[in-house]
Amino acid sequence: MTTTILLARHGESDWNRTKQWQGWADRPLTGLGRAQAEELAARLEDTELDAVYSSDLQRARETAEIVARTKGLTVETTADLREVDVGSWSGLTRAEAEERFPDQYARWLVGGEGWDDGETYEQLGERVLRALQRIAAEQEGRRVLIVAHGGSIRAIHATALGVDVHTYRRIQRVEPNATLSAVCVENGRLTELCRTEDLDEFLIRDQQRRREAALRPPTPAG
Repeated sequence: MTTTILLARHGESDWNRTKQWQGWADRPLTGLGRAQAEELAARLEDTELDAVYSSDLQRARETAEIVARTKGLTVETTADLREVDVGSWSGLTRAEAEERFPDQYARWLVGGEGWDDGETYEQLGERVLRALQRIAAEQEGRRVLIVAHGGSIRAIHATALGVDVHTYRRIQRVEPNATLSAVCVENGRLTELCRTEDLDEFLIRDQQRRREAALRPPTPAG
């Protein structure tokens, strides 16, 4: 039995606007971010959803709540869906990180973690996938929405495509705010090969784009 999981990154936060690393910092949506969440809700107007889940950080939770209200659903939150913990890089811009941590910043550009504290991308992937598998088991055979973060969603896509998370970071830029994508879980296996009847035309094209990207040689990540 197939569980279809729609993934959405939260709307713009204040630190997205100022291009600061957020990690676990609990930053609010901007006015634009709330408008993006409303647009996401409109995008899903004709899509049947059985449940809505979210990271417990307010930028994701508020985005999820705006969508859930239009469906008469409540939002279940979990810390396992949070963004990667960037440790001492939280609040820094790229220019500040490069100035303070030049060697670590160079490491980040080629797909590794820049910070020496916080989480590794493997740790991020383990907890996010733990949450996803739990949700898929709870909602087996249904269609659910998960609202999370750029790093969390990228970890899910990497696993679904069978690509190492560091390699995928060099292949695929972070999801734009309030962007929608999809994965499926069938018999406990995560895949991007959802049945076409489970997705609309836009998401089918998005899946094809990701599969093509996964076949290209990696380049330094931005």
